[in-house]
Order: sequence, then structure tokens, then C-alpha cells
Amino acid sequence: MMNSDLNLASQRKSKISASRKLMLKSLMVAKAKEELEQEMVEKEEQKAKYLDEKIPPIQTTGLSITELKALCEELHAKVNVVDEERYDIEAKVLHNTREIKDLNIKVLDLRGKFKKPNLRRVRVSADAILRSLLGSKHKVSMDLRANLKSVKKEDTEKEKTVEVSDWRKNVEAMSGMEGRKKMFDAAKGQSQETK
Repeated sequence: MMNSDLNLASQRKSKISASRKLMLKSLMVAKAKEELEQEMVEKEEQKAKYLDEKIPPIQTTGLSITELKALCEELHAKVNVVDEERYDIEAKVLHNTREIKDLNIKVLDLRGKFKKPNLRRVRVSADAILRSLLGSKHKVSMDLRANLKSVKKEDTEKEKTVEVSDWRKNVEAMSGMEGRKKMFDAAKGQSQETK
């Protein structure tokens, strides 16, 4: 079995030697470098051609001072227009890159999460819960309220009708040294009772 695995591994190996692979890689890199240089030269030529079409050469020879000022103002106005266009384009590019970034974040969030289904409320009795947990063992129905302590109405009414004394009298009695002595004595008396 090991021999067959070795035979398969040797068959899967490429027939190109390591030196041949290295030579091919270096040729590919050299070709890519040539193409990149050629592309840069073509871009520079296109740029020069575009500038020649849009901006003809300026002839300043033989112009008076007023004509030169008018020419400068005209060029300045053109520069302002081009600068505004450049600023608008930069703002659009910045806005688009922000949108792309936000959308990429949303895509990553959606890939990592799944939509949770809305759960419905289901009313289940205690007997049904015990039956589902215990299976056939549960046969006796349970009354959960049977074990609760019953409270008589009269007891609760008696607790509510505690006399409310005037709080001002309580404050006057506790103010000053007399009140503090009473509190001290009361605390001392409770500690002796616990012993």
C-alpha cells in the first residue's frame, strides 16, 4: 500500500525541473517589467497628447503689459475652473471609497451572521413540560398552587392599620443629649439581652 502511495505521488509531480521553473519565473518577471515600462511610456505619451490638444502653447512675445495682464487673468480663471473640477472629482472619489468601505463591512457582517428566526410564544402547562422532560414516567398531574402558603385577608388588614405617631414628637424626643442617651441606653439594653 505504501508503494502505491509513493508511485501516485511521483506521478503527480510535475515534469518540469526546479532549474527550469526558476528560469521560467525569471523570464515571466522580465516580460512583466518590460510591459510595465512600455505602459508607463504610453501613459506619458497620452498625457502629452492630451495637454497639447487642450492647452495650446502660449505666445507672449510682442504683447503689451495690458494684454499680458488680460492673458494672466484668463489663465488664472481657467486654473480656478480646473481646480474646482479637480476638487469635485476628489470629493466624489472620497465619497465612493467610503461607500465601498461601508459596503465591504456590511458584507463581512452578513457573512459572519445568520438571520435569527422570530420565535413564537407557546403556552405550555406545567404538566406538559414535565411530560416532555420525563416522558412516560410522569403520570401524576401536579398542582403547583397547592404548596403555596395561604394568607388570610384579615391578617393583612391588621398589619396595615399600625398606628402612625406624630414624627415631630419623635424628633424632639431624640434631639439633644437626652435623645442620644436614650439611643445609647436602648442599644446597651439590647446587647445585654442577647448575652
